[in-house]
Amino acid sequence: MESLLIAFDSTQQALRAEMLLEYADIEIDICPTPKEITAGCALSIAFSGEELVQVRQIIQSEHVEIRGLFEKTRTGYEQIQ
Repeated sequence: MESLLIAFDSTQQALRAEMLLEYADIEIDICPTPKEITAGCALSIAFSGEELVQVRQIIQSEHVEIRGLFEKTRTGYEQIQ
């Protein structure tokens, strides 16, 4: 499965998510938010699609506020449920 992306509305939430995901030993990359994704924060977190269930669980249980989860497609980025 390919890389997924979490976009945020605030840098504070992005940094909080980074800390929580690293603590859970999930391999992540901090990257600039792609232009196609309208978000209030310039930072996004990329992670492997194989980690989606665990990432969602952490975001929900820790009440991390996100703009959305996105998957890269041939035409850009598409939000996933």
